[in-house]
Amino acid sequence: MPLFNIKNQSLLPIRKSNFQLEKDLQTLIQKNLETVFNCQLVASEFSTGQNHAGRIDTLALSEECNPVIIEYKKVESSELINQGLFYLQWIYDHKGDFEIAAQKSIGSDVKIDWSDVRVICIAPNFRKYDMHAVQVMGANIELWSYRLFENSTLYLEEVFSKSYESAGIGADMSEKKTSTLTAGKKAAITRATGVYTFDEHLTGKSEKIKDIARAIQDYTLGLDPSITENPKKLYIGYKTSQNVACMEVKASKIVLFLKLNPKELGDLPPNSRDVTDIGHYGTGNFEVSVRNDSELETAKKYIEMAYNKIGG
Repeated sequence: MPLFNIKNQSLLPIRKSNFQLEKDLQTLIQKNLETVFNCQLVASEFSTGQNHAGRIDTLALSEECNPVIIEYKKVESSELINQGLFYLQWIYDHKGDFEIAAQKSIGSDVKIDWSDVRVICIAPNFRKYDMHAVQVMGANIELWSYRLFENSTLYLEEVFSKSYESAGIGADMSEKKTSTLTAGKKAAITRATGVYTFDEHLTGKSEKIKDIARAIQDYTLGLDPSITENPKKLYIGYKTSQNVACMEVKASKIVLFLKLNPKELGDLPPNSRDVTDIGHYGTGNFEVSVRNDSELETAKKYIEMAYNKIGG
């Protein structure tokens, strides 16, 4: 899709550009990891040792404490996906190396969650054959295309994601359930990590609570086809490049944690609170409780605000 500048009711096309060096793309993403993927940098150009003789472009830790591998290309290349899959296998075989690197970079008390290791490949384009190959392989890999424009605008779009129920690359690929997203035509999907699903969070809850949970699910996924559902053990995450909202399904209410700064919201509704300094599961410092239809309508407004806040 072309990008236009609006000037005096005229649309002026903005020409595409590209990075002079692949390293320029890598450096830009690494300096803005929190903004783009809400990750913390663990290491750049991380050596995989003499035997493997490779270097991982970017190692990071997600907001949910999952390891993240990021690889870059400034031109279309199947090599990018092959590298990502290679490093995904490597990191499962070298968990200790990653944990040591994370402790040195982030702090000795850092906790690593190995249930959902992500591989992110960033390039201008991906061939349909590559996307099919990733689907067949069944690995947890995300393909992101980028466009750089001459007005210093960078556009990022996730064009392929993976959904599966078996955890880890070591699991039998035949047991993994996959779901593909075609370029520019993405559908809302559920990515089940480990053995967790949306329906499991509803087990034993009242019909009223189930209905509210499903209403929140439908509304959040309906904001943008790029939003995916990511069930965890204690909550359900809704994310694009990073979490928009996290939902806990409790016996008598739904609790949402939204990626908003409560101090910027003015007077807070009675069913919400600032949890910046209060320990909680999920990510987001603004908590909204939902017990009925009225509170659900209030929550919807803030869910949309959180979505807009992170840039869609």
